[in-house]
Amino acid sequence: MVFIFIAILVIILAFGGVLLRGAPYVPTLDKQAKTALELLDLKSDQTLLELGSGDGKVMLAAARAGLNVVGIELNPFLVVISWLRTRRYRKQVRIIWGDFWRVTWPECDGVFAFLLGRFMSRLDTRMHQVQKPLVSFAFQIPGRKADTERAGVYLYRY
Repeated sequence: MVFIFIAILVIILAFGGVLLRGAPYVPTLDKQAKTALELLDLKSDQTLLELGSGDGKVMLAAARAGLNVVGIELNPFLVVISWLRTRRYRKQVRIIWGDFWRVTWPECDGVFAFLLGRFMSRLDTRMHQVQKPLVSFAFQIPGRKADTERAGVYLYRY
């Protein structure tokens, strides 16, 4: 009985604890993943950085499109799931287990994020340092007009 309680507690912490750092796990829809990649318009062998890479859906779509992709994910269960989903593309995909606010971001040509609205101003500040295009699903950067919006996906150029 204690094992079940501990297991449930670990799962709650893994999935709920990320709310303090970015966003809960909500899968990106196929349509929005495709739209995000189209808006970024990265070329084969360029690199996409996904902040909070979740179950690996966007990373998988990017790898299938010929992109290199680095995902940063805090939830260890989702790191394992995304690693399993993308293992066929292991030469193109790298998954970092960590807090994307704290780890050093690798070189990239574009960034994808599906965060909560309350983190978008902080992301905007970070993107000014990175100076790469950002696509955000569902949430806009307050006080900043998106360069393009399609199907709930917002493109910002820095």
